[in-house]
Amino acid sequence: MLVAHGSRDPRAAAATRALARAVAAARPGTPVRASWLDHTDPGPTAVLRSLAAAGHARAVVVPLLFTAAYHRRVDVPAAVAAARESGPPLAVRVCDVLGPADGVVDPGLLAGLRRRLTEAGPRTFDALVLAAAGTRDAPARASVGRVAAALGAAYGVPCRVSYASAAPPAVGAAVARLRAAGARRVAVSAYFLAPGLFHDAVVADALAAGAATVAAPLTDAPELVDLVLRRVAAAPPA
Repeated sequence: MLVAHGSRDPRAAAATRALARAVAAARPGTPVRASWLDHTDPGPTAVLRSLAAAGHARAVVVPLLFTAAYHRRVDVPAAVAAARESGPPLAVRVCDVLGPADGVVDPGLLAGLRRRLTEAGPRTFDALVLAAAGTRDAPARASVGRVAAALGAAYGVPCRVSYASAAPPAVGAAVARLRAAGARRVAVSAYFLAPGLFHDAVVADALAAGAATVAAPLTDAPELVDLVLRRVAAAPPA
């Protein structure tokens, strides 16, 4: 079962469903369900209950989150606990988030971000901004910083972090600082699962600040599908 954050923007739910279909295609015969913590139904508790009612004995929960902040620490465990308390018995394993696990940035995550940058063009740039949704959680921001450092190292260019909410700097400010420091072509990598209002705002702000290009969210990139399956394989016992 995939668990996304949820959004009022219907494009976000469509992207999660596309990822679920891609994961299902990579694991024929394994039921794959999508759920959302907010704004979109069904929620994870309802999906877990339905799986148990259908006779499934085991389920693996994959948080489609890039940091282990509040939603992973509180909301996901609460949803699993509610399903266990009120439904038929179901052994549930919960995976790590898609972002750095134990401080390690998964190569597949970097490959997915690089795919989207290549698709966006231009092929050459001399600085990067990693645009994330944002969080007030300091360890979560540190994990975003690790992804930015790894992405910059992969290209051999400086890479700065920006946030769409909850923490500075905004993407426009990050782009402007890199340009003021001498960068001529700044590309923006979207550390987002799905399109929506945050990504729209990032695109507008980045281009207004002089960014050369802004990548699309990861959505159902093949590298993200592979990462989901690796997280499932490594999920701890129920």
